Amino acid sequence: MRITIDIDEKTLAEVIKFTGETKKGPAVVKAATDFLRRRKVSEYARRVMEGAFEDYPLTNDEIEACDR
Repeated sequence: MRITIDIDEKTLAEVIKFTGETKKGPAVVKAATDFLRRRKVSEYARRVMEGAFEDYPLTNDEIEACDR
């Protein structure tokens, strides 16, 4: 899908630098994809620590209390 976005040159230069891409489009796609992946991991970790899954019945506080 093609879209048009306004992004300042400094931010775009940083996105290109940190993604390692040489072209603008792939750099923005990589940055957006990485952002989404990190948010999903963070949400999953939060749910695990809250005990939302039967495979992980203990909260983070309960695990730390076990003093491994």
